[in-house]
Amino acid sequence: MNVTDSSIPVAEQGLPLNEIFLSLAIAAFLLLLVMEGLKPYQRFDRKVAKNSVVTNTTAFLFNNVILTTLRASSLFFVAQQFSNYGVLSGLSNGPIKWVLSFLLFDLAIYAWHYASHKYEFLWRFHKIHHSDKTFNVTTGFRFHVFDLFIEIVMKCLFVIVFGVEAYVILAIELIELSFIFFHHSNLSFDKEDLLSKVIITPALHRTHHSALRSEHDSNYGIVLSIWDQLFGTRKELVPKKIGLDLIEADNFIQLFFLAFITERHVAKLLGLIPKGKR
Repeated sequence: MNVTDSSIPVAEQGLPLNEIFLSLAIAAFLLLLVMEGLKPYQRFDRKVAKNSVVTNTTAFLFNNVILTTLRASSLFFVAQQFSNYGVLSGLSNGPIKWVLSFLLFDLAIYAWHYASHKYEFLWRFHKIHHSDKTFNVTTGFRFHVFDLFIEIVMKCLFVIVFGVEAYVILAIELIELSFIFFHHSNLSFDKEDLLSKVIITPALHRTHHSALRSEHDSNYGIVLSIWDQLFGTRKELVPKKIGLDLIEADNFIQLFFLAFITERHVAKLLGLIPKGKR
């Protein structure tokens, strides 16, 4: 039996596990949505909150139509071709390799998130996620389609460099998705400060959505908070305002085109307007 044939049973065993993780991610989203509706940490203006949910959900539906098939098929194809050549390819398939794959993937996403804030080309797309004037579980859907597309390329490179099987990388993605729902939820709970020593919690990620750049350039982790602690990007504070001051979007169409207008453009235009006498 060749290498390809021997790997088929393992992959097939991984598919039901991915279905379980997907079910858990959906259940987590619905549960968090109900919980924040019943007892939100912060109450936002009803009209603003409703607009946020509608816009975020529309973005999710639009992005998924375009990218879901592309993302899954791309990762599967790349993994099938290159999983035997990466850094971890020499390890036998089992818990040790899975844990290492998860840790390296979470670190890679941290680095990608950090880069999305530091480089203007990436920030022009990622800022769409930060344009939400409220903070709720659907904010985890609010991404520009180009932001997600570039992220697919990055994740494919990750699979090539580290050599991770397709079903493992998809399982990790579903775990990360559940945590994205969790840390965007408008909730607060006892011992959250202790839990935040290990994972990213809503309180930490709420800081990441501050209107002040000095505050939202922090807490880049997705699951584990240890990366922010290790690299000095952790901040613990309560933001006075959520969203971006110069960025507004009342619907999905505006959300899409905001990526092509930078804050510098807005500031420059405002500077051209006569201020008059005080």
